[in-house]
Amino acid sequence: MNSSIEHPLLIGCSGWSYPDWLGPFYPPGLHEGDFLEYYADRFPIVEVDSTFYRPPSARMVRSWRDRTPDQFTFALKVPRVITHEKLLKGCEEEVDGFVSSLEPLGEKLACALLQMGYFNRSAFGTRDEFLEVLDRFLSRWPMSRVPLAVEVRNAQWVGPELAGVLEAHGAALTLTEQAWMPSPREVADRIDPVTGPFAFVRLLGDRQGIERITTTWDRIVIDRSAELAETAGVIRQLVRRVPVFVFANNHYAGFSPETARQLRGLLGLPEPTPPDRPRRTLFD
Repeated sequence: MNSSIEHPLLIGCSGWSYPDWLGPFYPPGLHEGDFLEYYADRFPIVEVDSTFYRPPSARMVRSWRDRTPDQFTFALKVPRVITHEKLLKGCEEEVDGFVSSLEPLGEKLACALLQMGYFNRSAFGTRDEFLEVLDRFLSRWPMSRVPLAVEVRNAQWVGPELAGVLEAHGAALTLTEQAWMPSPREVADRIDPVTGPFAFVRLLGDRQGIERITTTWDRIVIDRSAELAETAGVIRQLVRRVPVFVFANNHYAGFSPETARQLRGLLGLPEPTPPDRPRRTLFD
């Protein structure tokens, strides 16, 4: 691929349903039922966390589809019964149910995220044992229907062996800014971070650390400008090769819409110009 070609770069947040955003992001009094529409006028993509806890109903998925603009897209977490409870084994029925539940999204489906937990030896004795299970799981995953990004949370497992398994199946390696994990720059300096048809970046931060400062997600409380600038450099390299999806979490610095705005500025992206739409308020 010609490295001079710039691919789509979509920056969004990890979720949209945050009452703490009323005032600093959502207009005061905006009806919660309008949060998604307001968000989708200002971001091109969102990461859906609720699907981690249970697959969405067809009615819910159709609602997400119908309430967002034509070019808006969703990245949805694979349910935890697959990743954390069954540990990718014997979960064909759950995978089929989840994949089928996403069909109403149509072209608004960007991908799914296979977010693994941190595994001790009671779950997987070695990295190679995990990779063997992951390899079998990915061989059955319907990539053509639901593109997949894979995130691991054992720092020592992020290396060429993991990248090789992902590349063999066309799954994207998830790059994370997370307290105990190697940074996107550290990963990109060690291995080729592009293992699939897109790149997936998550700005996660230190959940326990930031919750000692605040549990109200309405402002930046930690200065992560240095880390964000470093990751922006990695993103510039990635987008020359593949489309890139980036998600900011409230736990990264305290207020993910502002983190996303800062990242757009570092990457020279324009601020969105949302349409003027009538909105309900809590008092309507």
